[in-house]
Amino acid sequence: MTPVHLRLPGDKSISHRALILAALADGTSRLANLSPGADVDSTRRCLERCGIRVCTEGEVVTVAGRGGDFQAPDGDLDAGNSGTTARLLAGLLAGRGIQARLTGDASLSRRPMGRVAEPLRQMGADIQLSPAGTLPLELRPARLGPLTYTLPMASAQVKSALLLAGLASEEVINVIEPVPTRNHTELMLQALGVDIQVSGDRITLGPATRVMPPFDLKVPGDPSSAAFPAALAVLLPDGELTFDDLLLNPTRMGFFRALQRMGARITWTDKRRALGEETGSLTVQSSALKGIEISGAEIPALIDELPILAVLASQAEGVTVVRDAGELRVKESDRIRAICENLGRMGGQVEEFSDGFRIRGPISLGGAAITTYGDHRIAMAFTVAGCLADGETALDDPDCVAISFPGFHDLVQRVVS
Repeated sequence: MTPVHLRLPGDKSISHRALILAALADGTSRLANLSPGADVDSTRRCLERCGIRVCTEGEVVTVAGRGGDFQAPDGDLDAGNSGTTARLLAGLLAGRGIQARLTGDASLSRRPMGRVAEPLRQMGADIQLSPAGTLPLELRPARLGPLTYTLPMASAQVKSALLLAGLASEEVINVIEPVPTRNHTELMLQALGVDIQVSGDRITLGPATRVMPPFDLKVPGDPSSAAFPAALAVLLPDGELTFDDLLLNPTRMGFFRALQRMGARITWTDKRRALGEETGSLTVQSSALKGIEISGAEIPALIDELPILAVLASQAEGVTVVRDAGELRVKESDRIRAICENLGRMGGQVEEFSDGFRIRGPISLGGAAITTYGDHRIAMAFTVAGCLADGETALDDPDCVAISFPGFHDLVQRVVS
């Protein structure tokens, strides 16, 4: 296999936050290489409904920030399939003096929203959810106060929502994490001059005393998206793949650290920083893998990559065990169920737990009919599995990858060929 260099679409997590912080800034920000996925487009459309002008000029998106002055939307804010959009906008708008109603598609409307509504209520927010604690989420004008809150679960979305609400409250906000989660919001706020301190498991946001300046940012490539072609490169004979200008934030490198523990040959080069974030090049090479155990504090840094890690585990020598990953059951689908069900159909030796799974490998996978449950990461993981399988693999909804990675199937063909 000839070495391939790839530049991936912008990181989804940073793209959401860049749009939101640009909307809060006083002036026009320029964002390049934003994620083209439907989730990030949901954030853009919601901000536009709140009076923020967002324009695409070639490969650059310009955002005319209003210094935190949002208009009340004239209808529902539809977050689509994006939990990040719904939860971050709940925090962003909670103290902005406007009334808003957040909705989502059928999948998002089953996901828990009480985890973000409860601490916002403790700040003084006027929030109503459905009786099941899900969307729709209704916000009414309220003045927010200070908060010290210990997160009951690892959630970068809830943490970020509280920090965004804190910018409107002009009070001190303390958030304590049970384990570290992705820290893009903190890094970006620090880079923009906001008074925010991180000490161990505590994040402290000081009273906002000025509006943020506009900024220019080229969003680095998404490491969660990189996991899928990287898995192919590791598993295919003589595979070698380099991702250029990739996000290398340590809180997002859990998958690649786990892959190294499994025996994969991975190198990092050309490291640099952009708006507080570490970026660079990452190369993966064809490798023989062994089973490992993954649990505890490791989980948040690779929660999105566990579906493809399960596929890798089916090709590794020995047993791979994943525990403490119960959060997978309330993602876009019940990912534990989807992983075990689909891998079992392909002949995998898999055991399901309430909070994870056990997989024994290596096994020769057979083609099968795959149920994606409309979940982009399940679809991408089992597209990779299908490339390795003997016989035809058919996904019921291959196009759902557009939620995060519209060009995924073309990229897979490039890597395989």
